[in-house]
Amino acid sequence: MANHKSALKRIRQNEARRLRNRYYHKTARTAMKVLRSEEDKAAATEQLPKVIALLDKLAKKNIIHKNKAANLKSKLTKHVNKLA
Repeated sequence: MANHKSALKRIRQNEARRLRNRYYHKTARTAMKVLRSEEDKAAATEQLPKVIALLDKLAKKNIIHKNKAANLKSKLTKHVNKLA
């Protein structure tokens, strides 16, 4: 266990950030899953910018890598464009 006051604070901060990041990551995964399961092109086209903004925010906060965000955005855009 940590002996210094600053080390104890760091442990508390790390745990809070870990939980927050986990929540953001799970929210994004759920949003992508909903978008992928969408059959209606109009609804999917409406959801796409929101999901892209979510991914951009996660990449900016280093929760996911910027290249991973770019790859996911590309795949989702292709999926929406492919819908009839």
